[in-house]
Amino acid sequence: MIKLLLTSSGVTNKRIHASLIQLLGKPISESSALFIPTGVYPFAGGPNYAWWPIAGKMQAALVGLGWKSMGLLEITALPSIDKDIWLSSVMETDALLVWGGDPLYLAYWFEQSGLAAVLNSLNKDLVYVGVSAGSMAASTIFGETYSNPRGASGTPLTSENMVFSTEKGEISRTYMTAKGAGLTNFAIIPHFNNPDHPDACELNAELWASKIPAPVYAIDEQSAIEVVGGQVSVISEGAWKLFNPR
Repeated sequence: MIKLLLTSSGVTNKRIHASLIQLLGKPISESSALFIPTGVYPFAGGPNYAWWPIAGKMQAALVGLGWKSMGLLEITALPSIDKDIWLSSVMETDALLVWGGDPLYLAYWFEQSGLAAVLNSLNKDLVYVGVSAGSMAASTIFGETYSNPRGASGTPLTSENMVFSTEKGEISRTYMTAKGAGLTNFAIIPHFNNPDHPDACELNAELWASKIPAPVYAIDEQSAIEVVGGQVSVISEGAWKLFNPR
């Protein structure tokens, strides 16, 4: 059974850390993990962003938690590899650590690689830890805002121009909804009320969520959503808000 821990910025506090251990059912030091960096590649500087959580910035919040073993799973490569080879790696690991970036691109490769289908039919315990786009792409449907769409692979379900309010005035964004991996029946807006992500402030998050035909959890850097057996729990030392569909 797949269990989920969906975050904005990884394991950032003691409560999220404790949740991860509980989901694993054993200490992190006795658990294996595979890291998925795929979502950052559409960004300029993507290779650097993929390296940060491995040996640079934010390492301590995800890859550097003291895992027994760590591997790299690049899902864009999976279609060119014998499925039995990569599937064995997934079946042998305790956790998938899914990095952020562009959720539309990440969701596309979840589907194209066959990994989404595997995770939806999993018959073993596995913990999915999402960070930002890694959390968003786990949903059945999600929304994302783009200042300059990068021409990522995948076809959005909807696309429209939207105007969001910020302290510095209005900003124009391209807003897209898309099909995710289907691991949850709710959506995530990460970086809630983070000044570096003005489209996710409370006023704008409500507008963003209104376009998604599903419950939407907006979570800040100190919050996470835990899902076990279909039961959803909020793990938070910060701020979060649930927007129900209209």
